[in-house]
Amino acid sequence: MWSMAKRVSLFLLTNILIYFTLSVTLGILQAYFGVSLQGYSYLLVIAVVFGMGGAIISLFMSKWMAKKFHGVQIIDPNSRDPHAAKLVQTVHRLAQAANLPKMPEVGIYDSPEVNAFATGPSKSDSLVAVSSGLLQKMTPDEVEGVLGHEIAHIANGDMVTMTLLQGVINTLVIFLANILARVIVSQMRDERGGGGFFMYFAIRIVLEIILTLLGSMVVAAFSRYREFRADAGGAKFAGRQKMIAALERLRGQFIDNEDKAFQSMKISGHRGSALAALMATHPSLDVRIERLRQNR
Repeated sequence: MWSMAKRVSLFLLTNILIYFTLSVTLGILQAYFGVSLQGYSYLLVIAVVFGMGGAIISLFMSKWMAKKFHGVQIIDPNSRDPHAAKLVQTVHRLAQAANLPKMPEVGIYDSPEVNAFATGPSKSDSLVAVSSGLLQKMTPDEVEGVLGHEIAHIANGDMVTMTLLQGVINTLVIFLANILARVIVSQMRDERGGGGFFMYFAIRIVLEIILTLLGSMVVAAFSRYREFRADAGGAKFAGRQKMIAALERLRGQFIDNEDKAFQSMKISGHRGSALAALMATHPSLDVRIERLRQNR
């Protein structure tokens, strides 16, 4: 349930920095070491390095970025604060129910948003963080439902799965955009004698934008499927009624307050345009609640 606007911004910033670093490295290899990368096979290699590399590096940096970006304060498992200790105990109990190989780190960050997220590169190296707003606006049972949902994300390996999918999409976007741009420029040269590097660059950028948009729809559709699975896991680990109560509380917060956090996380449902529905990473709250009620 991590705020989508922040997550997307952070992911894009990280990938831009990685892309820039890899580009500079490739330029140095070509200029000073005579490394020549030409042809479609080499293009595929570069696409894999850039596409998968950015996604995988982002995954391994995810806990560090979450702590820095949100200001997450990690709770000492031996904390004497009864509320903090209760939160850690609840997360650890749910993690044990999910058979996680290692207990996640547990943290709190200061925000009025009703929000929580799980991140980390593996089931053995994960983080569950909740906002102060969530702890203030939800009952203990509802909080447990949310935590069960986040633990299910970890147990299902969703961070790794989504990273691999994003890496594949990135790779295909880079590879196909370059090939299609070459073909288009080649046709333009044959017909009008025009074209050149700047034309190729402009066409490639346009194609990358279009293909990235299409790829994002695929990622969003798979994300919606994973949310249903995490809801089912939350119901299993925390209890079905607690999971339903948590979702109902989220729905109530959106309806009553039109909380901007819900709009940015796109968990309020598909109430916008058709494009917004295709780009939504979370199914409608109504649909999620009904699915849980039916799957007894």
